[in-house]
Amino acid sequence: MKVPSMKVLCALVLAAASLAVSAQELKIGYLNTERVQRESEYSKQADVRIKAEFKQREKDLDDQFTKLRTDADKLERDGPTLSETEKGRRQRYLIDADRDLQRKKREFQEDLNQRRNEEIANIQERANRAVKAISEAEHYDLIILDQAAGFASQRVDITDKVIRAMNALK
Repeated sequence: MKVPSMKVLCALVLAAASLAVSAQELKIGYLNTERVQRESEYSKQADVRIKAEFKQREKDLDDQFTKLRTDADKLERDGPTLSETEKGRRQRYLIDADRDLQRKKREFQEDLNQRRNEEIANIQERANRAVKAISEAEHYDLIILDQAAGFASQRVDITDKVIRAMNALK
């Protein structure tokens, strides 16, 4: 007895699946999560909140950097006229100030990333609620996220519906 090839088996499976689908209409949706993150009002408001929350710290870091640069320029300008002791003291100060600034920048970046991740989690949770509501109301059998889809036509794209639903959520 001859064993069917893999191509024949795949064709049989696809044929069986298409018969099952034709017996019962399968409703599939596609969601572009990047657009949801970028275009929903909640996402835009989250960006505004984060910027406001970190604005002062960012300004303080910029001010500290400007002061450090000014002090370094002053040392370079005054260097030839300074005693070795004073020059060494100022250099140590600049090194310590730079180290402190770098530490504060790292802490700032870590805090900012953590805050963004919190907001992204909130956005995803809202999007999931919106997707669930839409899928139940419109009887979707499957909703594919953009990471899993190689291609999706506009006919199955529910991104705009999800964005509208998210914006309507309180």
